[in-house]
Amino acid sequence: MLSSVFRQCQHTAILECFTIFNEAVCALNTLQTNASVLDQVRKERSELPDRQLQAMYGFLHRTGLTVEDLDPLNIIHVTGTKGKGSTCAFTERILRGYGFRTGFYSSPHLIQVRERIRINGQPISKELFTKYFWEVYDQLDGTQGPHGGSMPGYFCFLTILAFHVFLRERVDLAVVEVGIGGAYDCTNIIRKPWVCGISSLEIDHMSILGDSIEEIAWQKAGIFKPGVPGFTVRQPAGPMTVIKDRAKEKGCPLWVCPDLEQYETGAGPVHLSLAGQQQHCNASLALQLSKTWLERYRQSVADVRLVPPTAQKLLVSQAPAFQPSSIMLKGLEATEWPGRTQTLRHGPITYYLDGAHTTGSMQACVHWFRQQTQQEEGGHRGPVVRVLLFNATGERDSAALLKLLVPCQFDFTVFCPNITETITENNADQQNFNVSMENVLTRCLDNQSSWQRLSETETQQGSELLIPDRLPLLAKTRTHTLVFPCILSALQWIGQERDGVLAAAASSLVPVQTSVLAKATALKEAAHISVLVTGSLHLVGGALKHLDPSIAS
Repeated sequence: MLSSVFRQCQHTAILECFTIFNEAVCALNTLQTNASVLDQVRKERSELPDRQLQAMYGFLHRTGLTVEDLDPLNIIHVTGTKGKGSTCAFTERILRGYGFRTGFYSSPHLIQVRERIRINGQPISKELFTKYFWEVYDQLDGTQGPHGGSMPGYFCFLTILAFHVFLRERVDLAVVEVGIGGAYDCTNIIRKPWVCGISSLEIDHMSILGDSIEEIAWQKAGIFKPGVPGFTVRQPAGPMTVIKDRAKEKGCPLWVCPDLEQYETGAGPVHLSLAGQQQHCNASLALQLSKTWLERYRQSVADVRLVPPTAQKLLVSQAPAFQPSSIMLKGLEATEWPGRTQTLRHGPITYYLDGAHTTGSMQACVHWFRQQTQQEEGGHRGPVVRVLLFNATGERDSAALLKLLVPCQFDFTVFCPNITETITENNADQQNFNVSMENVLTRCLDNQSSWQRLSETETQQGSELLIPDRLPLLAKTRTHTLVFPCILSALQWIGQERDGVLAAAASSLVPVQTSVLAKATALKEAAHISVLVTGSLHLVGGALKHLDPSIAS
């Protein structure tokens, strides 16, 4: 009797925690910027680019903190276009292996917003997120009037929240990933990081960062601080020159990371848990950041006075390839970073998930996918079917990304918006008010048209946007291409009830037209199905919610 009462009380407590957490997430979502306001914000950023950063000082002060209060976090600050998240994940895992209590702030999240703020590699619990969220939210909300202020935007709020969590939870260090750019990013309120890093650069976020890779490099190198060691992976000549000039301007000693193959392990090549050739430069940058942070830590423990860099030390140097410790090597092998060159095998279906969304990252994704499928598909007797599940958002050139995917020879191409399922109350963490429903569905149809032009597939019937009751069951189809209203409906059609994990997790099947079901014969009869999910980290996150329940929970 007592045990049943205890279980009932426990169940009630869990439900209350879940409800309070959801209320916090819903309140957080009110800080998102709608599409029309976002356009105005972008215009203001081009005219007054540092407005957001300057506002951060006021927001931080209203929560009871100063920039000086952030100094004890012993921060590793990382920016870049490709691989900055993976670099941070490698770095955090290495230093956690030394016994340090780590904080890690990253973006975007895949499934739940609390993934963005991690302690010792794990997303903070719903209880901790809720506790600290309301503390910070109430402080900011309660000081709007007297200060003539407003509430910060979504990302700015989470950045402030992360700093509060790390300070209250007494981390030994914080690995902080830049959101967009660097110079004017919210995270650049950090005044004394212990070390900074720049991963590979590429064209992205042009409306905010600039139209050339040199302009983007100028923004990224804006995180450099006087006397603070900076590291970069090898870059093209133009942006590298800009990075060097910015380092000199900032008084930052700069080192260029060696190739991963140059490190001496004494036992063969360095092994990485994250697949893909592109992870090699990220791992090298992580090794340099970790080593530099450890040296600084040992100096602080020994109470050695830090000597400001001399003029000679301010020159750009080639970072030496040292012999990584066993802890460093184990860290690189044990790093977990879902949604990046990730493989999931569910019976006859293998999912390849990668959030590639730039030209360079998509090239790397295609190379990885073709390499993996060549190994996997050769061992199956009978027909093998390849499926692409794709979406791209924002100002990205979808046609250019899709063009890179054509050589993969997909039998079906499936498009859907970054909506996990049509029941919106189940998706508070993944709601996006920056775009309208009509826009995201139209974008999917545009992507479908681009693919058909690229693959020279003739249209058999027209495709139109159907939005009765806000969401269509399915837009009409063309040969080998389909557009679904949400990620769950797309995955269910691809899986054809052959994926046990997906079937168990889904509460019901999303209805589709009879003509669409008829096209699934090849999927039902295939000996094996290879599915590539790419184009957007938000798409990958939505897919993982259904394909890997352990991550979702």
